[in-house]
Amino acid sequence: MSGDYEDLTECALSAELEQKLVATQRECVFMWTNTAGEAFGVVMSYLPKDGRLWLTAAAQRKRISAIRRFPRAAVCINSSGSRMGGGRTVSYKGSCIVHDDRATKDWFYPEFANFLRSDDANAAAVFQNFLDSPHRVIIEFIPDYTLSFDASLMWSRSPEVVTSEQSQG
Repeated sequence: MSGDYEDLTECALSAELEQKLVATQRECVFMWTNTAGEAFGVVMSYLPKDGRLWLTAAAQRKRISAIRRFPRAAVCINSSGSRMGGGRTVSYKGSCIVHDDRATKDWFYPEFANFLRSDDANAAAVFQNFLDSPHRVIIEFIPDYTLSFDASLMWSRSPEVVTSEQSQG
């Protein structure tokens, strides 16, 4: 790392930390392109499974018509508020598939409810039933590009830290 913070390419999350962040956090910012061609995003809960992120929303939400029209989207997951502490983030670009079939709903709702409410089986069951409404759809987000950042790596490679460590060595 040079003497400034211009180039942060060495500050990416390790594969293990990225996986831990995705498995630890429960919410992401889901972003899509609206009909005016503008980026827009909302905070959503997600379920990580098999290298994909699974989300759900009512079919009439603007994000659903947007990703049906143009299936590209982005997701950002931040470690703030998690057991990992702050300073770690991963962003993905990818494609979406909107599912409204019963087979997807039958596996997704229980897993999603248990992922979000693993501390309370009763609450998970109530939540699962609440989700299973007539016009709800499931979004399968398939990432194909990753950009991550680990602030602890930036700070450990900070010019002041490096200079201090060199003078002590």
